[in-house]
Amino acid sequence: MGSAVERTDEHVREYLIYRGFTSTLKHLDSEIKADKEKGFRVDKIIDQLQQFVQSFDLFGLKEYWLYLDRRLFCRLEDVYRSTVNKLRTSLYRYYVINTIQKGNLEKTQEFFQKQGLELQSQVEWRDWFILPFIPTPEQNPAFAPYFSRQWADTFLVSLHNFLSVLFQCMPQPVLLSFDAEVQKMTSLTEENEQLRQLLFALQTESRDHRDGDEMIHHKLPVYVQNMDRLGDTELDLVSSQRPISTATTPSRNFFSTFLPQGRRTPGKPPQPTTGSSPSQVAVGRKELPNNQPTKSKEAVQAKEVKPVSSQVSTNEPASSQSQQSTNQSTNQPSHNRHKRIQDHEKERKELFSKPPPQQTPEKKAEVGEVEPPAETSSEPSDSSSNSRSGGGAGTEGGGLSAEQPFIKLSQEEYGEHHSSIMHCRVDCSGRRVASLDVDGVIKVWSFNPIMQTKATIMSKSPLLSLEWATKPDRLLLLGSGVGTVRLYDTDAKKNLYEMNIDESHPRILSLACSPSGSSFVCSAAALSRSGSVESTPRLPIPVSGQLLLWDTKTVKQQLQFSLEPEPVAINCTAFNHNGNLLVTGAADGVIRLFDMQRYESAMSWRAHDGEVYSVEFSYDENTVFSIGEDGKFIQWNIHRCGVKQSEQALPQDATGPFILSGYSGYKQVQVPRGRLFTFDSEGQHILTCSSTGGLIYRLTNGEPALESVLSLGGHKAPVVTVDWCSAVDCGTCLTASMDGKIKLSTLLAQKS
Repeated sequence: MGSAVERTDEHVREYLIYRGFTSTLKHLDSEIKADKEKGFRVDKIIDQLQQFVQSFDLFGLKEYWLYLDRRLFCRLEDVYRSTVNKLRTSLYRYYVINTIQKGNLEKTQEFFQKQGLELQSQVEWRDWFILPFIPTPEQNPAFAPYFSRQWADTFLVSLHNFLSVLFQCMPQPVLLSFDAEVQKMTSLTEENEQLRQLLFALQTESRDHRDGDEMIHHKLPVYVQNMDRLGDTELDLVSSQRPISTATTPSRNFFSTFLPQGRRTPGKPPQPTTGSSPSQVAVGRKELPNNQPTKSKEAVQAKEVKPVSSQVSTNEPASSQSQQSTNQSTNQPSHNRHKRIQDHEKERKELFSKPPPQQTPEKKAEVGEVEPPAETSSEPSDSSSNSRSGGGAGTEGGGLSAEQPFIKLSQEEYGEHHSSIMHCRVDCSGRRVASLDVDGVIKVWSFNPIMQTKATIMSKSPLLSLEWATKPDRLLLLGSGVGTVRLYDTDAKKNLYEMNIDESHPRILSLACSPSGSSFVCSAAALSRSGSVESTPRLPIPVSGQLLLWDTKTVKQQLQFSLEPEPVAINCTAFNHNGNLLVTGAADGVIRLFDMQRYESAMSWRAHDGEVYSVEFSYDENTVFSIGEDGKFIQWNIHRCGVKQSEQALPQDATGPFILSGYSGYKQVQVPRGRLFTFDSEGQHILTCSSTGGLIYRLTNGEPALESVLSLGGHKAPVVTVDWCSAVDCGTCLTASMDGKIKLSTLLAQKS
């Protein structure tokens, strides 16, 4: 601490000399010489406050206290606000008493004139306005204690202790964190360099299975296209085409192949090239408008089964003789090249650290690879799965590939749960995650900058639902299976309230907090016919239910919504952005839209054959999306009741019920409870569940309604709920599965 203070003193002294503040510099030097502790001194703050009081400087006293309030007190929890207010009241009383003791009645009257409007509404100051008009206030029973030396000393000691503890808990001043910030920036720079080198390595080995003389035949991401402009010395050194040689090292091969592509201006119109060098011919082939034959030729080359000179001559124009000679010279050392491919395959497995075979195409798609690599091009299943994960990014006619909308930068795992997940939600600020498993254990944890568990909540009664409050976002609503809703403070780690909803409808299936934070909607359902809390699968006949509105401030029920044609269990609820509309999905397959200003149903329509599992507003809030028991993903127009805008059937592993099979005939079935789909920040892409991880689709206006974009993967059990936390161009997708694992996939959005 002392060294940080001394370095900060030098920075301040340098700044004062630079600005020409010579008198300030002199005072600073004199006070530094007298300072022995080299750290925070709360006694100096108390001395400054006393100086303002003794000099009758009311304005300075108020400004100094206001600074402390802005810098320190505003960061405290709400429970400490009353303590701060009491200290401020005592400080003002200490000032007033001092003016009377010194006989300066003019300053006493000035205080009440300037502070009258602020203090007249406060109960503790109601009797103090008569103080200037009492002849001997120190003898008045109401004011006598404040004139004693004991009260003044007690107040100053209390203020001293409060500030001492507060400064120990508060972060250091910004200037003292200078060195820490420098070290943090240095470590981030080193990490970025390591990630960039890893990206280069991934790109290198994905290209080493091709001929060293061939060019990259797909559109690169923007950050790779301009990589040679980022000051990389190796890229600057390699400025010309390398000669044809099969003994070139992988790194040399990568740079010499990348350089012309990186310097080509993105978006440049295709121009056929007739150069005689092999690389120029390759570029010309890439730029041809109709290069489907080229693509087929490359696939045959990659198989390494037989010479392809005859096939090339049938697919290419007769004028490209130099291209044929290049292909022939490349295929001569076939045995050596095949051995080199096997070596690179072994290195790639080590780099990816045992990835499942079915995820290899997805890994290729993450780093920009859309066309199948050499070793998988002969496998129809692999190539089809790769095109699936690419979301139809490849175009048949052009041969060029559309740019991926997302790149998966990393994937982390949260494994604190030991049973299947029911809910997994990120709070409004994107700082905390709350996850609930079937054993009733709730984990509140953060993932930025590191993954860390903040609180663990154990419940005696079974829990069925959870929802983050919007204001303040540290509060968590927990719905049980015994008719109660708890309001839990994740910072203080304690229950604030426990509300008894309805004994006849004890199962709290869904909770939704209004964006204003003043109320929340609670869906309560009766017990199933068997009398158990959990019933899987659900009964054919929907059970009775209620939809209630509760006030979060008064902790009282405001009203009960009318559910027509009959009271039914509401499975899912969602507000629009301002809380004026509420959409619900019920066990009878009906979607109901409520006007929250009139607290009545605006419209309702039968949406699915079976139950509605998940429902959300669209980004523009003109439509509603829903997933039901019938396995359909449907978009509804809320301006025209019951009118479908699009419909698409989803596989069972995206809609549930979810099934996890094990040894000896073990089977676990789970009915959907949490959110089955969620949108990105712009509402153009959707994340859904699957048996191996989350799936990202692009919303389209035509048929089909969903276009596959990216498979996140990473799970060994079915994913049962998802959430998407978006921040600028990077977003975090959360996918929670039946084995208790939660994956956090960090995505980079590529802006077109």
